[in-house]
Amino acid sequence: MAELRWHPLTKDWIMIASHRQNRPQMPKDWCPFCPGPDNDKVPKSFDVYEYDNDFPALMQNPPVPDDVETNIYKVRPAYGKCEVILYSPEHTVTLPELPVDHVRKLVDLWVERFEALRADKNIKYVFIFENRGAVVGVTMPHPHGQIYGYSVVPKKLELELQSCKEHHDETGRCLICDMIHDEVEDGRRVIFENEDFIVFLPFFSEYPYGIYIAAKSHKQYISEFNDREKDNLAKAVREAAGTLDSLFGYTFPYMMCMYNGPVNYGEDTSENYHFHIAFYPPMRSADKQKFNASSETGAWAHCNPTAPEATSVELREAYKRFKESDK
Repeated sequence: MAELRWHPLTKDWIMIASHRQNRPQMPKDWCPFCPGPDNDKVPKSFDVYEYDNDFPALMQNPPVPDDVETNIYKVRPAYGKCEVILYSPEHTVTLPELPVDHVRKLVDLWVERFEALRADKNIKYVFIFENRGAVVGVTMPHPHGQIYGYSVVPKKLELELQSCKEHHDETGRCLICDMIHDEVEDGRRVIFENEDFIVFLPFFSEYPYGIYIAAKSHKQYISEFNDREKDNLAKAVREAAGTLDSLFGYTFPYMMCMYNGPVNYGEDTSENYHFHIAFYPPMRSADKQKFNASSETGAWAHCNPTAPEATSVELREAYKRFKESDK
């Protein structure tokens, strides 16, 4: 079964993908993302590579939904695309261990796949992300991320778009541009920056170490960046991940989520929306996990057990350690 089901209380579409339960357990000594004589799914040699998900939750040729609709319960086909992005052929390398020119190739692949999925007029939102670490459910250590192309704009993004539009209608300015301005003016939560991107722990951070990367120029899509900006995005992503790893001296788990504007939306969002990346690391200290329990999950009322102004100091020190070790 693969279909979308309407949640009438939150006005959101839920992906039902029961076929993913049948995913086989991979042999302990074999990786589907590693080049090798027994693997015809990836090239014998590559730097970065797009790999269609073998068990996608969304498909460009989805099955007909089950006949389960009622007056309030709606279903629609699970249309979309699910891709895996391989960062390297090396099985255990981490993102910060890759050289900047290699990460730039990753940025170029993100751009290429963003534009490819955007070309499908049935796709309304292209979501690039990485799940990293066993704590967030990753069972395959080979460095990789994913891209989902949704046929609907997910609820969180719908809310962000609404907030950005309201702010622009009221002020004539971009909300995220104004956020960046306030973070720079205050300065305490800024971790580092380069010519084109700023990395900061937001005023409202839901996670102790939930850093953001935001473009200094007002652009809503990753594909709008010029060559210099793509170089600096590669540096910012690599150094942000390296900063998190340097916090406690181990490969830090996180969810890295890239936010572009919607596509094929029927409404111009170029003035309202602004490219950024958010990290959601599920640790509140070196050995303690921050659980999203009842308040966070049931009420969407997040509680950060630390003050962003205090954890920003830790992150700036971690950034310095990473830069020293990277020389």
